[in-house]
Amino acid sequence: MEKLDPKFQKEIDVIAKNIQESEALSAYLDTEEYDQYKGLIEAFESIIQELYLRVSGSNPLQVMSLETALLVDELEGLYMPKITGYSVLRGEANATLKYRKPQDHFKNVLLSVVNSSNFEMVKLRVGQSIQMGFAFSSDIWITNLIESVSNQRVKYFLQSQKLPKYRNIEERRIGIKKYKKQFESLNYYTVVFPTTALELQGDYWSLRTFLLERGKNDYDNASLSGHLNSFINNEELKGENVYLKTILIIGLFFDLDDTGKKGFAKAFSDMVKKNPNFSDEYFQVLDEMFESDEIHITPDADKRLAQLINGKADDEVNSYYELMNTVHGKGFIHEEAVEAVQTYYGQHEGLSLNNKCLRAGLLNYFTQVMDNLPTSSYQDYFEINKTFIQYINIFGNQKFNQAVKELSLRYVKRLLKGFVDKRGRDYQDIKKFVKATFLDLGFMKDKELVELFKTKRKKKPVE
Repeated sequence: MEKLDPKFQKEIDVIAKNIQESEALSAYLDTEEYDQYKGLIEAFESIIQELYLRVSGSNPLQVMSLETALLVDELEGLYMPKITGYSVLRGEANATLKYRKPQDHFKNVLLSVVNSSNFEMVKLRVGQSIQMGFAFSSDIWITNLIESVSNQRVKYFLQSQKLPKYRNIEERRIGIKKYKKQFESLNYYTVVFPTTALELQGDYWSLRTFLLERGKNDYDNASLSGHLNSFINNEELKGENVYLKTILIIGLFFDLDDTGKKGFAKAFSDMVKKNPNFSDEYFQVLDEMFESDEIHITPDADKRLAQLINGKADDEVNSYYELMNTVHGKGFIHEEAVEAVQTYYGQHEGLSLNNKCLRAGLLNYFTQVMDNLPTSSYQDYFEINKTFIQYINIFGNQKFNQAVKELSLRYVKRLLKGFVDKRGRDYQDIKKFVKATFLDLGFMKDKELVELFKTKRKKKPVE
């Protein structure tokens, strides 16, 4: 966690001053009714949120310092509900949907809420957040928290937020899925970069989530550069099994400076020297990433990693990325790329992790091309499909074939929505091509193809 930049603290001070001098606060203090408190919310919370998103966007490691600064009494409990939600969602859950480690920040935020002079107003807005936070926390943690509160009325409130239904894992799963939707558009992720092996083991999952969120969104990551370099170059961490997983995420999704690139190359060299089975471990980790729903290795990400690793690992990993550099450099349609894939694939067992990762990487490449191909360029699809067939013949893998079928069918359905004139030349060309090709490749049967191009009759309205 980094200290809050003084310029952001000054902004908070100005907001607090404006709140204290506002007519909205005077109106609320006269009545102490929620209707008047809503006037404060409407007048100032959007201003606080704008500041919050600015800090989390460009200075994410200052987020917890910012949240602490926003819990002061002068802000009259405004934005506390959002901060409570952020602290709940930031906690990493295990397979049983319980926090992997106690959430101290959630505890500190919650204690600020219950000690707020505006607790009666704030509690009307934080119930669901506390319920979800308690659902993911242990009974002992909750009991200790409640016992630390002296006000009996507040204790009763907190006890009432521990819902029996969330003892059931499926209820917790449903609850958190619905709850997260409220925060989908907000950036609240932060982390403390681990510096010791023990910290890395304890904080790996939160670090992973943070890096993936920063990597997949268009954020300004300049402030992270030094921290990424320090992590990559930290000798104490290189022997940990999650170190490789972490720097792969960094290599895939972050543009490193020269210091980072040199450190990345040295890290791979060091890991290869220390681990005689490095390539086996590497492809195991890469396969897990391709299989993960949380990690999407785009062609650009794969290319970034290929350029970083280029010749820095052992023979097996190096040869894989030599191939990927060829594929990305020439394009997967180029004959040299197809031949290089065929040669590499033939040198490894079909079910090897090397070949499995190769198929997954190419499928991501195919998907990006097809999902961005305009319907007006359907003739290009006819040509691309010839290359798909070449790869299908090289791999001889049913799962790969099914994935190619799905992305092809997705594009064909877009075409059928775009070309609705069944007598038009475009429609007829598409129909002729799809019927012949899908049948030859075993993608669909005659009956399924008839249904695909069959006019869907609208039901007549009941009179």
